[in-house]
Amino acid sequence: MAATEQQHDQALKKFLDERPELRVELDNLNPLLAQAKGETAAQYREERLHEAFEAEAEHLGLFAWELTLQLTAATEADYQAQRLEVHREVAEMAGMDWLEYCELYGLAH
Repeated sequence: MAATEQQHDQALKKFLDERPELRVELDNLNPLLAQAKGETAAQYREERLHEAFEAEAEHLGLFAWELTLQLTAATEADYQAQRLEVHREVAEMAGMDWLEYCELYGLAH
């Protein structure tokens, strides 16, 4: 069960709520930068938010979808269960043996 768009939106909101300095930065982006990219100010802001979210995930050694699950799961146990479920789906889609996949990504199985 990959993270849904609704979960991701909730995670982005929580991520931003926990980082007031990032909110200030995003609220004060230069509109000329958006215009130069052919984007609206809102599109440009959203892109910068996603970049900050992905950078945080990378900093934590997570995939962005893992950070989404971490920020939206009710408990640590829920997060771990959802995370393993998505990893299983990825291993299946990749046609990889589960134990080999776990070893490759350092997962307890």
